[in-house]
Amino acid sequence: MSVHPEPGRAAPIVLPFPQPGVLVRLAYREINVAANGTPEEQQALGPHTLLPRPWDPDSCSEPALRRELWHWLDRVVIWLNHEYTWDTGTLVPPCWPEHPHLVHEIAVVADQRRRSGLAKTSDALEEWHRYCLPAFVDRMRSRLNGQCDDGHSPWPGRPSHSDHTDAAWTQRRQLLFAGDVDDLQRRHRGGHPLAPPHLGLVDLETGEVLSEPPRGTPRTRTRKGPHQ
Repeated sequence: MSVHPEPGRAAPIVLPFPQPGVLVRLAYREINVAANGTPEEQQALGPHTLLPRPWDPDSCSEPALRRELWHWLDRVVIWLNHEYTWDTGTLVPPCWPEHPHLVHEIAVVADQRRRSGLAKTSDALEEWHRYCLPAFVDRMRSRLNGQCDDGHSPWPGRPSHSDHTDAAWTQRRQLLFAGDVDDLQRRHRGGHPLAPPHLGLVDLETGEVLSEPPRGTPRTRTRKGPHQ
């Protein structure tokens, strides 16, 4: 018996890209205002570095927003597996939330697809098809190496990661860092600074250099905070 739908039978040929919920859409709207709004609108948002960015899940720190983001990304993964997968080796595994490397990338893939779908030409969507999605699939296959094809596998890198973060190795790295800084300080005390002092305003909120001195003038760095 054929399982394929009969010609002429009512069924969609393609499924629409899942749309994010209200809170995720609000986060996107605020980011758009921060980038394109009037000065008054931008100022009303407060510090822009604190705005949630759905392509970076950790920045979505409000619980309701985070919950909505996870549900949206799960729908996007289901959509990707249905619309863009033929070979089972390119399926995003159902255990994707247990793989931080997939979580980070899926959030970006979803954001890029959402943005390309809003564009006024097909250029952005063609770029997504040509570069974004294939590159993600290639990295996913390389990193998973088929280990989750028959169910979620424990993290193979956990023992090495534990070694990296244990007390002995941590102390060893800290000693190397301290030795490098001590050497730098010794060279400064010897009258051989590695770089001239800088003059300029630095926004402490973003680290952005707000102004530079004229060429040829001595430079000493000053700081500017968000309330100055």
